[in-house]
Amino acid sequence: MKTTIHLFIFFVLSASAEFALADYDLLVKNNCLACHYIDKRKYGPKLNEVAAKYANESGAAEKLAKKIKSGGSGVWGEDMMPPQPQVSDADALILAKYILLLKQS
Repeated sequence: MKTTIHLFIFFVLSASAEFALADYDLLVKNNCLACHYIDKRKYGPKLNEVAAKYANESGAAEKLAKKIKSGGSGVWGEDMMPPQPQVSDADALILAKYILLLKQS
């Protein structure tokens, strides 16, 4: 029984890690890291700052997905994020949800 439970936990954790890596790969694939780092400021805000700002906001993932697609300015000072229309709606939502998971505790 213990072995079964350990195997179950292993597979659940493996699947979670695989999804997290896949979501990080979307950051790379869509060139998000050209302007954003997770925990350091580059041209745009740190992704964990974005996560903290929107963490308790209702509909945050959908709002961020929209911002990814349409771009924006004024939220982080003078920084302007250009629109990313090449990112599919589904990928934008996955990226937004991943970013929200990056909030520092």
